[in-house]
Amino acid sequence: MTGQFVPVPAVSVSRGLFSFPNPVNELAARSVAAGVVVLSALTLGLSLVAGPGWLWLSVLLAYGFVARVLAGPRFSPLGQLATRMIAPRLGPARLVAGPPKRFAQGIGAVVTTVAVVLTATGAAGIAQVLIGMMIVFAGLESALGFCVGCRIFAVLMRLGLIPAATCEACANIGVRPVTSVGP
Repeated sequence: MTGQFVPVPAVSVSRGLFSFPNPVNELAARSVAAGVVVLSALTLGLSLVAGPGWLWLSVLLAYGFVARVLAGPRFSPLGQLATRMIAPRLGPARLVAGPPKRFAQGIGAVVTTVAVVLTATGAAGIAQVLIGMMIVFAGLESALGFCVGCRIFAVLMRLGLIPAATCEACANIGVRPVTSVGP
């Protein structure tokens, strides 16, 4: 399914060491999500088949999310791979607002960090459930362009919990069509 592209105007943002891009190339975001699906599936699969010791791979997931929240793709190996190698080969950039993507990365950081803590405390079953959730939500982003964190961001904006000034282009994120990559 292909939808219309709604351009998001670039916002003047300080590009310091710890900044998040705005706008974001949706193809790069979806590529990162695909990488999260692969690493999460590998982590979950190995932990179920070979033992919960493999849940320590979730440290890599947590690191990637925290790095992307703090500095976009700058310190994230997966972010670098997606922005420099994969997304450019998928076609022209499709720009979307950055703040909802950063919010979604923050949710991923919390979920995967909690999975790491649960692994450390011996609660492997709950950590596996959280890693399974990452597969589902990152899979939706990767395959369908449906960003659950972005939708939550939009709801929080409508409720006034996130000020409109945070992202003027985000106010209508719920009405943007879902797009897919491919012919």
